[in-house]
Amino acid sequence: MNIATIGTGSIVDTFLSALNAIDDAQCVAMYSRKQETAQPLAEKYQIPTIYTDIEKMFQDPGIDFIYLASPNSLHYEQATQALHYGKHVICEKPFTSTVAELESLIALAKQKNLMLFEAITTIHLPNYQLIKENLPMLGQVRMIQCNYSQYSSRYDALLAGETPNVFNPKFSGGALVDINIYNLHFVMNLFGTPDSIRYTANKHPNGIDTSGVLVLKYPDFIAECVGSKDTQGLNFVLIQGEKGYIHVEHGANGCQNVILHTEGTAVTLNNQTTTNKLYYELLAFKEMFKNQDFDRCYKLLDYSYSVMEMLVAARKDAGIVFPADHP
Repeated sequence: MNIATIGTGSIVDTFLSALNAIDDAQCVAMYSRKQETAQPLAEKYQIPTIYTDIEKMFQDPGIDFIYLASPNSLHYEQATQALHYGKHVICEKPFTSTVAELESLIALAKQKNLMLFEAITTIHLPNYQLIKENLPMLGQVRMIQCNYSQYSSRYDALLAGETPNVFNPKFSGGALVDINIYNLHFVMNLFGTPDSIRYTANKHPNGIDTSGVLVLKYPDFIAECVGSKDTQGLNFVLIQGEKGYIHVEHGANGCQNVILHTEGTAVTLNNQTTTNKLYYELLAFKEMFKNQDFDRCYKLLDYSYSVMEMLVAARKDAGIVFPADHP
């Protein structure tokens, strides 16, 4: 499984570190507009080739997968290019800016018999599987609370009058698509598509959301998801049922510890052996590639599509508009 990366941010460093721990998978090339931007990571992980021409990288016959960690607004175009060149794709969340873009990518991947993955850590974590297994212990679920708050390193620049990519509608940024998406995946992979979704956001004058609250309504319960890039907070998940509750420490992004509370007792569950969250999704992707398990890959795509539908509905509910909405 030979992978090339697009992007040079901290997530790529984490990705390459995880990749180093997986057998029969390696990074063989990086793309960056400037050689010097990619050089530190290439040296750190002994990556032999840096491309500054993206077309040449796509044409490299030694590459199986493209890992996309570019600004959100570029995901669709770059994933489309990669698929047209016959490359499998791992795309960082959020998959695309719109439902129509994702629909197009899925159709192209299936037409060309290629694998296409959304790099969403939560649903591949061993502790998340423990939550699924122990959910029946809670009886009827009535309430879910999720909080993922992380003061952005770029927020001060926004306050100073700059417009970093992550807070720029042009680049499909904002708190909902950057971090609250983890909460949305956490809930929807357990319980499916809600009957309705609403999003109330704190918005910058440029129209982007810096924090906000998602409310998902199911027939028998409500899920509240907080995502904030303008404050720090206590990150957690609580799944509250009539016979007990599950407390997920440090939130949906990592599921670091799962504490099951039933009948007055608390049991801590933890099946995760590494702190690098990307390791588990990469392991899953490698196994699907090795076994040519297109059925599982495409089922995951159908699921990601259902999440994208809700993500875009929530964004539009808050009046957050991306240029991709009107191509």
